[in-house]
Amino acid sequence: YVGINYLLFAFLQGIAITDKYGFGMVTGNFILMILVSIFWFWEASVNKNNFIPQKLPITRYWVVPLAFLVFWYPVNLESMKPDFNLVYLFTNPAGLAFCTMTPVYLGILTLYYPKVNIATLRVTSLVGIIIALYNIMAIFPYLRVLWWNGVLHIPLLAISIYALVLSLQKIPVEETRGD
Repeated sequence: YVGINYLLFAFLQGIAITDKYGFGMVTGNFILMILVSIFWFWEASVNKNNFIPQKLPITRYWVVPLAFLVFWYPVNLESMKPDFNLVYLFTNPAGLAFCTMTPVYLGILTLYYPKVNIATLRVTSLVGIIIALYNIMAIFPYLRVLWWNGVLHIPLLAISIYALVLSLQKIPVEETRGD
């Protein structure tokens, strides 16, 4: 499912056909999202993720409220201002966007770390950092009317950095087993 989702992100967010410019592609985004998709398809074939619940310190759950916030995507799409209407949990466009679903996927992987596919965690988080940074750097200085959308990219950046740091840690072999 996640691999298909990233493929959709690549095509739906990376390509456009407009009356004024015709066919347009954000090549960097497209390639990065395809790369992430490939790693998730690879994970589906090697099945390294182990989603058996494990006891975690409470401090590991800090990703949950941030992932929930971006999944909720509390934005009035007409004004692009904050709108915390609970109906948006079911009606928002978050499920179709890289920047809102990646914190959810990475958040889940960090909760099951170290019993996850480290390569998939690493690649997804690195691409998350790249896309979060250039969105944040474009929104806050140049597109101030979209400031709330910029705020909603901060969870992508924070969770991606955290996931990348986790993926770079040395893990004793016994901790990666699914026992």
